[in-house]
Amino acid sequence: MSSLVQKCLLCLLLVLVGVGANAQETRVGYINYQRITTESAPAKAAQGRLEQEFSKRDKDLVALRDSIKTFSERFDKDAPTLSESQRASRQKEFADMNREFQRKQRELQEDINGRRNEELLQVLDKAAKAVKQVADAEKYDLVIQELAYNNGKHDLTDKVLKILNAAK
Repeated sequence: MSSLVQKCLLCLLLVLVGVGANAQETRVGYINYQRITTESAPAKAAQGRLEQEFSKRDKDLVALRDSIKTFSERFDKDAPTLSESQRASRQKEFADMNREFQRKQRELQEDINGRRNEELLQVLDKAAKAVKQVADAEKYDLVIQELAYNNGKHDLTDKVLKILNAAK
């Protein structure tokens, strides 16, 4: 699908360049949103908020994993001396602990993904405004996100990053 999108964007770019040759110069810029979402101040602040928000639950999950590991090691050590009913009871307890761990891990991951998407939308909204600001100021007709090739001449990413990092 992304290959199809790239081909469509390339065709659009070629059409615009052809039209521009007949009329007036068409200015086309490029933005690397991957860099925007990792290097910009709003993206870094969002990552910090996420880490702070979920650090306690993550530590609790690590503690639960460690207790399951300790329980398993103790069970392996004690297994030869346990009766059949004790062994079955501990195996059931171990399985219950594992299910609880997996449930909590899945819930944490779902919550992190949901919040990450919320934060990413905010960063992308700020980035879109910065892109518009740069495009308007420098009179770009078209700013695209994905390219098969870019020589860097029309890369607006650094300018957008500068605007995003300057805004507090």
